Amino acid sequence: MRIGELATRTGVSVRALRYYEEQDLLDSERSPSGQRHYPESAVDRVRLIQQLYAAGLPSKSILDLLPCVVNGEATPELLDRLSVERDRIDRQIGDLVSTRDRLDTVISTATANWRTGQHCRPQ
Repeated sequence: MRIGELATRTGVSVRALRYYEEQDLLDSERSPSGQRHYPESAVDRVRLIQQLYAAGLPSKSILDLLPCVVNGEATPELLDRLSVERDRIDRQIGDLVSTRDRLDTVISTATANWRTGQHCRPQ
């Protein structure tokens, strides 16, 4: 598939796909006219890259873990780094849940106050 189709199917911009190639996160073959062509497996790979970026992993870490994902190659050092990243993500999830819970409380209180005509804060 061409780069535009991959962008459409993954919801990722063409510019981002080119960046992934620059970072060696994604490979394409070139046609004689220079157009990029990707295998079907690129869709899942781009989605994985997006998830890992969204979780806060830098491109270097993503590049290091891709061989583990693609063909099961891993070293003890890589597994340790991945465990550290997973633990960081777990902490981040906990922080987000706590923030959501506080926001729920604010929304509930503000809604109740709005219905009764009271102020959110004592004056």
